[in-house]
Amino acid sequence: MGPCPAVSLFTRKGKFLLLLALCLCVLAWIATLTNGPVKMTEQEPTLPQVQNEGKKDAELKLEEGPEKSPATRTQLDKSAEEREEQEEQGTEDKATKASCPDESPLLRGEMKLSFEPTLTLGQVEGENQAVVEGQYEPVDCTARQSVAILIPHRNREKHLLYLLYHLHPFLQRQQIHYGIYVIHQAGDSTFNRAKLLNVGYLEALKDYSWDCFIFHDVDLVPENDHNLYTCENQPKHLVVGRNSTGYRLRYKGYFGGVTAMTKEQFFKVNGFPNTYWGWGGEDDDLRIRVQLQGMKIVRPLPKVARYTMVFHKRDSGNEVNQDRMRLLGRTPQMWRKDGLNSCSYKTLSVERPPLYINVTVDIGMPPSAARVKRIAV
Repeated sequence: MGPCPAVSLFTRKGKFLLLLALCLCVLAWIATLTNGPVKMTEQEPTLPQVQNEGKKDAELKLEEGPEKSPATRTQLDKSAEEREEQEEQGTEDKATKASCPDESPLLRGEMKLSFEPTLTLGQVEGENQAVVEGQYEPVDCTARQSVAILIPHRNREKHLLYLLYHLHPFLQRQQIHYGIYVIHQAGDSTFNRAKLLNVGYLEALKDYSWDCFIFHDVDLVPENDHNLYTCENQPKHLVVGRNSTGYRLRYKGYFGGVTAMTKEQFFKVNGFPNTYWGWGGEDDDLRIRVQLQGMKIVRPLPKVARYTMVFHKRDSGNEVNQDRMRLLGRTPQMWRKDGLNSCSYKTLSVERPPLYINVTVDIGMPPSAARVKRIAV
């Protein structure tokens, strides 16, 4: 009888422990069933969602191109940042760059000119390294005007060299944005200065919307940098005197040599006439056009507007135009028909060496020469 109660007590405890273990197992199984679907919902999106995300990834890859390595991505990001910084810096520079003063502090006044026979184009280039493809802009300020210098040219290489040698530093001291265009007449037909200047105006505007145009003979060199190569409210004549005339105006109404007109002024008078072949008359025709439009010609002070003319013999093919007086008499009737709107030519080449833009053109020949050519054919 002694051991039976102990055995009974042990049996009851065992059943209790077994029942407790079974309860724990049931609770663990219920917990597993509860967590399973939640995890599947988080990890496995529905089929349409998977398809849409795949499409977006494909679109991104198409736009971005081949996948870049981490190092390449870093390099590209750095380059993009550098470009953005440069653009921001450029914008800030433009915003903070003041306009150049009305009177440049670099001006020297009257200059002593030299015309060394040993001067070379390389020397001129070496002294004007800030000029790029014929153009220059001030570094420290924003130029008040952008000016195109138009030089009609044929067989005057030495004169052009002397003019470039003096003109580049002269213009840079005036703190203007400028471009020098040399308009070269191809062939051996009679020279036509006026038509070449029309061509220069039209061709220069293909490069830039210039504010001001200076129509400049190749053999005239300015002596005083206070003679500003800028445009005014009225057309401006810059050659009041030259060494060959004792520094006096050649005649009352003279409007030749070097003149300055805004883009709008020159367009308003329909440019130069195209019909003046040979020397003389075209500058007087332009003066009449200016007067017909109610504009007045202004000039700088005589002590400032002085030029040295580089002496030369008259060129073959640029003989005096014997028809000039008859043409001048017709200007009031012809200015609307003969000018920029009737300037026909063929551009043969546009070259951009360091110091100027060289435009070579075929402008045809005088009507009389054309008739002779047709008869000969």
